Amino acid sequence: MPPIITTQSLTRRFDSLAAVDALDLEIDRGEIFGLVGPDGAGKTTTLRLLCGLLEPTSGTAQVVGHDASRQSEQIKDRIGYMAQRFGLYGYLTVEENIRFYADLYGLDSDQLEPQMNSLLEMTRMAPFRDRQAGKLSGGMKQKLALMCALLHRPEILLLDEPTNGVDPVSRRDFWQLLYQVVGDGMTVLITTAYLDEAERCSRVGMMDQGRLIRCDTPDALQDQLEENCYEIQCPDTRQARALLAGAPGVSSVEFSGYALHLFLAPSRTTPEILQALLEQAGCSPARLTPIRPSMEDVFVALVGQPSREAA
Repeated sequence: MPPIITTQSLTRRFDSLAAVDALDLEIDRGEIFGLVGPDGAGKTTTLRLLCGLLEPTSGTAQVVGHDASRQSEQIKDRIGYMAQRFGLYGYLTVEENIRFYADLYGLDSDQLEPQMNSLLEMTRMAPFRDRQAGKLSGGMKQKLALMCALLHRPEILLLDEPTNGVDPVSRRDFWQLLYQVVGDGMTVLITTAYLDEAERCSRVGMMDQGRLIRCDTPDALQDQLEENCYEIQCPDTRQARALLAGAPGVSSVEFSGYALHLFLAPSRTTPEILQALLEQAGCSPARLTPIRPSMEDVFVALVGQPSREAA
């Protein structure tokens, strides 16, 4: 089965800035694909290009078999798009917002009533159907926005940082809803700056400065790094980081809670050498423990590679 989304050298420039730079991407039907990266990486621009809201400077994007730039009208009824900002009407109730979007999608009452009731039940929002949207919590607003995006039963759901600023419990509930719609056959493309959310995706595309720097399953991304990852525990992590940041063979060393996470090139140094360096400088006792890198560790290591290679 062909991919449901394909981009080839997709590029969008704003004057001299390449917000999206030669993006090659394939997204399969029925998966949760995550685009992760910091602010300014090009994630939102990519979604807007796929929706046909922006014209590419060069390259192409195919969505459900149609060119996103030239055939956006054929695409819009087959996708659901949820923007970063809450785009609903705060003075309307939950149900009134749903009915408003149903009118935009051209749903008749026979289609709307069972779909609305099903979505209210699925999101546990039925008790709040008469509450004004502006008086909902952040997590409830995101659920309402999700319901409106799902009303017309799209094939693809495009979500732009939907859990940004939402509390951890609401984030968990939101992801449970995503698993449910994917289980029903939908494809989800989600952008996020939360690296822990990347681990919940089927595959992940890591973006930085408009470019796709790596794309694979979370497990593969964690296993493919050439560097070895260690957790460092010592009395003074600030001093330890300052010492190790410039040490030969150290790719990166960053704070992770009460400890440090360090990547080293095994061909250039060893944990024993670095431990001795710390202890000679008075950072003892120091313990280096090999660990499996988190997605955050992986991203930090990959983003730092170009600058290290240039140096």
